[in-house]
Amino acid sequence: MLAPVTTDSASPARRIGLFGGTFDPVHLGHIHLAGLARDALRLDEIRFIPCRISPHKSGGDPASAADRLAMLEIATRGMPWAVVDDSELTRPGPSFSYRTAEEMAGKFPGARLFWIMGGDQWRALPKWERPERLAAAVEFAVLPRGGPVPEPRPGFRLHVIPGGHPASATAIRAGNAPDFLDPAVAAWISDHGIYRSGRE
Repeated sequence: MLAPVTTDSASPARRIGLFGGTFDPVHLGHIHLAGLARDALRLDEIRFIPCRISPHKSGGDPASAADRLAMLEIATRGMPWAVVDDSELTRPGPSFSYRTAEEMAGKFPGARLFWIMGGDQWRALPKWERPERLAAAVEFAVLPRGGPVPEPRPGFRLHVIPGGHPASATAIRAGNAPDFLDPAVAAWISDHGIYRSGRE
């Protein structure tokens, strides 16, 4: 699924979306929002980057990194613009977003990088680790998802993308929203007993 990197200086800069999250599980809302960002910003690819899950995370029995990667691969099958990227899961130390962005900037020199996030994350961004370093590496693609319109922030390149989706990973883990899942992902969850309390 990895797309080749363009090196011809005469070619327009590649436009790459970076979509981080727990993806526990990946659901139709994630795919819908990624599609909105891709269309609005004319992205060449979107890299889905699952992060580590805190041991204090609530809302159901969390899936392992391997489970979440497998579900992402299933959910993005047939999407040539989607790449499942395990860099935060395999890199030692905390998975700070600025480190991921700087790593991607080094991996794709000359590309325009867009960090895809929700309006709630945009409002919390000043409290993130080294937000100024993240802002130096990426432009921000923010989806309000029904919340207030994101306000500009000096030094942060902001693109507001209208649209949302009602999917809730918490509800899915509790077994209350199966319609928010790709049927193939839902079948995989059932077959592997993911989110079933007491599973081995």
